[in-house]
Amino acid sequence: MKMTKILIAVAGFALSATTVAAQSTAYFTNPVIRGDIADPSVMRYGDMYYAMGTSSEWAPFYPVFESHDLVNWKQTGHVFEQQPEWTTSSFWAPEWYCHNGKVYVYYTARNKAGTSYIGVATADSPTGVFTDHGPVVEYGTEAIDAFILEDNGDLYISWKAYGLDKRPIELLAARLTADGLKLSGEPFSLLRDDERQGMEGQHWFKHGGYYYLLYAIRGCCGADSDYAVSVARSENLKGPYEKYAGNPILHGSDEVKSIGHGTLTQTPDGRIYYLCHAYSEGADFYVGRQPHLQEMRIGEDGWPYFVTGEYARLVQPMPSLAGVQEPVADFYDDFTGNELRMEWTWNYPWADVRAVTENGRLTLCGDAKPGYNGGTALCVRPTDTDYELTTAVVNRNGDWKGVTMYGDGDNYLAFGCVGDRLKLKTVRDGKENVLVDEPVRAAGALHVRMTVEEGIPAGFAWSCDGKVWMPVADGMTDGMKRGLVRWDRVARPGLYHEGNGEAVFEYASVKNR
Repeated sequence: MKMTKILIAVAGFALSATTVAAQSTAYFTNPVIRGDIADPSVMRYGDMYYAMGTSSEWAPFYPVFESHDLVNWKQTGHVFEQQPEWTTSSFWAPEWYCHNGKVYVYYTARNKAGTSYIGVATADSPTGVFTDHGPVVEYGTEAIDAFILEDNGDLYISWKAYGLDKRPIELLAARLTADGLKLSGEPFSLLRDDERQGMEGQHWFKHGGYYYLLYAIRGCCGADSDYAVSVARSENLKGPYEKYAGNPILHGSDEVKSIGHGTLTQTPDGRIYYLCHAYSEGADFYVGRQPHLQEMRIGEDGWPYFVTGEYARLVQPMPSLAGVQEPVADFYDDFTGNELRMEWTWNYPWADVRAVTENGRLTLCGDAKPGYNGGTALCVRPTDTDYELTTAVVNRNGDWKGVTMYGDGDNYLAFGCVGDRLKLKTVRDGKENVLVDEPVRAAGALHVRMTVEEGIPAGFAWSCDGKVWMPVADGMTDGMKRGLVRWDRVARPGLYHEGNGEAVFEYASVKNR
């Protein structure tokens, strides 16, 4: 595939407010990728766009998506199917870069000592098999959120530093070796957070006579998130960088709770787009940090601004005249494939998962990690707030088999059968509470269903044939609602197994309502 280098990282932007072509009369609605995909990175490669984002405590690592128009995206796989040897957890903020015919991914993960540093991997294409080269930035008590800038033939990496220290956060940078795999110079400071607003997720680019830092401020995650986007510029690569007096240039609104941490790409007709993540207001908050697309321009005063204003809006002009936004599809897996579908994710910090599809059946089992008393969760990212998760449990034994809403090893619920008994339990802050425990008589497969309303489990039912359903419990109890949102992610629906044997499932369906 022919590679198209990202002009914005090399030669600057080719447009201004006075040179942009007429806007399209077609519109799309954010988010453009549904589901919890935080810290997205985007690039144009050949005639396609590629995006990836944080996978946090779910495997596989860093989901990859492709699009022909920046609006309709399809998942193609993951950067890593197996975690790199030097890492343990917390897979955050991957960043694309193309160099010398290779595709690079710079990514954040915790090392064996539990410290977050930046690693690098390479492949022949965005969908190729990535070879990990280990850590490239091991600096201080934390180094996260990498970004690469090429300037006058030299490569530079920038990152967020001092986020765990009792001192202002800084955006640091250092020169890289020509192959992009190691540091070759001493770190230097680009920008310091003297106002203590927060500073991370930077996009560093050159345009005209300036170097710009587009970065996120305030709180990234959770119910109190108030993320926003600010900008600073300098005539010199190493600064000093001047913060824009009108900051932030993009922030939340009555539609969007918070927005930030993204990267820029440029369309063939010269328009600049910022793909970042945002929480929505209302029940959509429970879908997580979803990728939003916003058009950006450079004004006549030399400062960037967003076309639809500083208040983030869901409805945006389409990037091109061609195409329309496709509706969100339901998820259905009949397990007839030879491999597990790429949409499935699992709770790798808490269980070693084994999931095998064969002859229209999924066999699920796993071994709990030390200190974890729960089971194996095989989940998908929810793409809506109201849906039904349904499956059929084929086998009967003394293990727990059914469906789950899984936040982490200390916060989840499970509904299904244990032998000939139907059970519903919640685990909150590591404490288990059984809400339903009753006999069930069903010959053959036992169908179980969880109904989710406004992002919260609201009903449970079972069936012998998948047609006539018997309700078991309605309404969320035991304070579980608070446990469905972790600080950097939201709970995911899926299949659950707990015990020394295995669970066999006939199908899995997530149908949006």
